[in-house]
Amino acid sequence: ECIREMAKHVEMPIVFPLSNPTSVAECTAQQAYDWTDGRVVFASGSPFAPVTYNGHEYVVSQCNNMFIFPGVGLGAVVCGATRVTDRMLYVAAQALATCMTPEEIAKGQVFPSVKQIRKVSLKVATAVVQCAVDDGLALSPPVLRKGANLEEFVASKMYLPIYRALVE
Repeated sequence: ECIREMAKHVEMPIVFPLSNPTSVAECTAQQAYDWTDGRVVFASGSPFAPVTYNGHEYVVSQCNNMFIFPGVGLGAVVCGATRVTDRMLYVAAQALATCMTPEEIAKGQVFPSVKQIRKVSLKVATAVVQCAVDDGLALSPPVLRKGANLEEFVASKMYLPIYRALVE
């Protein structure tokens, strides 16, 4: 009844049932879409299957810190940040938002596809490095070769899990 009441007062109610596992979630994605006439912004702490409401399929996002923390950590390490600030977390969230495609938004997703996690982590890390440099918190600001950009520099510091064949 709480979600129905919210839906009476706002155009797009935000519902983030974050309890884990799925069996103890405060509500299901289907319930949230049904109770709001399909107008909900929904992300959950547990995975849910896509939801169909009035013939439209919505992809349910899982609200997980994996979209922010790898990039925050990488950015802080790359520049030797003396601390992680609220502003760094804010610019990390802004960078995450820029990774959403119009198609993902149209499907009702709140977060980018997990398949894009490396790209997301790179964008977040680059934003964190820039913030640390701007705020004077970078002990080792990136020294970029002439013509290089910050994102390329950060990308060069990312671990790439590719292994050489040792036995033929």
